[in-house]
Amino acid sequence: MVTNAPSRNARQHPFIRLLLASGVAASVLVVAPQQAQADDDAKDGGKNVLTVAVSQSVDSLSPFLAQRLLSTSLHRLMYDYLTNYDAKDASTVPGFATEWKSSPDKLTWTYTIRKDSKWSDGKQATAEDAAWTFNKMMTDENAATANGSFTANFKTVTAPDPETLVIELKQPQATMTALDVPIVPKHVWEKVDDFSKFNNDKQFPVVGNGPYILTDFKVDQYVKLKPNKDFWRGAPKFDELVFKYYKDGDAAVAALQKGEVSFVSGLTPAQAASLKSAKNIKVNDAPGRRFFALATNPGAQSKDGKKFGTGHRALLDPAVRKALFHAVDRKTIIDKVFQGHAVEGEGYIPPRFGSYFWKPTPEQKIGYDPAKAAALLDQAGYKKNGSGKRAGKDGKPLDFRILCHATDPNDKAIGKYLQEWWGELGIGLKVDCLDNVSDPWVAGDYDLAFDGWSVNPDPDFVLSIHTCAALPATPKDTGATDNFICDKTFDELYAKQAVEYDAAKRAELVKQMESRLYDTGYMNVMAYPNAVEAYRTDQIKSIKTMPEAAGNIYGQDGYWSWWSAEPAGDSGSSDSGSSAVAVGIGIGAIVVLAAALGLFVSRRRRASAEDRE
Repeated sequence: MVTNAPSRNARQHPFIRLLLASGVAASVLVVAPQQAQADDDAKDGGKNVLTVAVSQSVDSLSPFLAQRLLSTSLHRLMYDYLTNYDAKDASTVPGFATEWKSSPDKLTWTYTIRKDSKWSDGKQATAEDAAWTFNKMMTDENAATANGSFTANFKTVTAPDPETLVIELKQPQATMTALDVPIVPKHVWEKVDDFSKFNNDKQFPVVGNGPYILTDFKVDQYVKLKPNKDFWRGAPKFDELVFKYYKDGDAAVAALQKGEVSFVSGLTPAQAASLKSAKNIKVNDAPGRRFFALATNPGAQSKDGKKFGTGHRALLDPAVRKALFHAVDRKTIIDKVFQGHAVEGEGYIPPRFGSYFWKPTPEQKIGYDPAKAAALLDQAGYKKNGSGKRAGKDGKPLDFRILCHATDPNDKAIGKYLQEWWGELGIGLKVDCLDNVSDPWVAGDYDLAFDGWSVNPDPDFVLSIHTCAALPATPKDTGATDNFICDKTFDELYAKQAVEYDAAKRAELVKQMESRLYDTGYMNVMAYPNAVEAYRTDQIKSIKTMPEAAGNIYGQDGYWSWWSAEPAGDSGSSDSGSSAVAVGIGIGAIVVLAAALGLFVSRRRRASAEDRE
């Protein structure tokens, strides 16, 4: 959902499924480019086109509703935020606001809005646009769906003049220089009647003031953007940016080999190893900003206290959740599935964010211990019957379902391990691999799910999705919750960290929240995957990573990669001879080439599909 997150689909040869489950590496051979077709597809009238092949569906183009990684990344390109994160170290830098200051009591914040920002329809962008955006979120629950946690503590928001924005708070708020909210044009959005249904995808071009302007969109086909020539930081260097949807990852991987696709993210270990020796291709393997987790359904509920969904009642017992996690061998997952391109998971915040990174104490840690898992289940009343199956007091076998992204080999491979490990405990597991996990997730129709989120430099948002306030208003509504967690102790800690301006004290509160989340057993963070990506150096001359020293290209906390990308031009050495650039996001494929037959099959890792963010 998010996250975490994202959707993929591709046919998979049985032999490849075996490789993914066992962690065996397959060799990748470069497929000869189809010159004429590559040239025809790439030239597009002589324009430099940056085409991003994505497997994730857009949940909404409305910044008030969108939570998936692809959608929120598009909004960073389309709209300016008050502040941005520096690509070097993620420190706060100016965005729509050039400077800011707070009153001595930290309850009033004044932002100076830049004079050189215009909406793409020619109208001046002003503080009134920002004030209207925040006020709409404060007064319309539907407009607060995606980012309501940022404005819940706002008392008033005013624009005394076009260059001044004033926000008065009910109590201090630590996120005032990290408000990750797209500012929209008032004169366009004030015409919207129902924010729960308006997806911002019918009239083009879409009016914005970011580095790109959205010009066209077809569901599960493509998103097209053009550079904003009036963007205050400077226009992007490519003539067009296209996010093209690939349901079949094989086609996207083939496009990489032919030069039609020049950037691939989410590479499998086998593919990354093979691409390191490929001509004109550079592999980027850096610490990521994501976590990969196992989430349990704690009992789906809404704010009005109504229960819904079909979650297994046994998972309401903390002992059962803890037993399941004791039967998860994280080391095997890192070694066999990620093949070293990840770090073993523990706390909720990845180690890349050092000040917030938390690890359980030795006494607290839920390590791999099948014997302890069995003992916990025995004590909880789920003992093995004559056929070796765990059963409750009602005699029903202990069988669970887990939501799996259909095109994510990591989900599938880990699902097989879980079936083996939990099967030895006497627990059955059905791995439900779906193209769209969002619908059953929102409906609470799952027992467990593979989950993951990309974490921002300020962790407030990914913490807020586990508060009671993030639950849907009614069972028919969609809230900002990740998986229906509602814990009083966690909420109390969240409230404290939200008003703490002392960085060290706030970090300590965040770590206490991570500890609480760990102890309740609703989330089991199994890994922090690396950002494993590759791009064609004969098509992309340069592109920024974040952080610049050793960071990711796709899914940044800003627009730096696609804004900074420079076309390589006709170098004469390109396999395709094309000046256009195609970018494949979220495709981690294994390509096996039968040289005599010219036949290959491939798989990809998700691009953060259903990323729940």
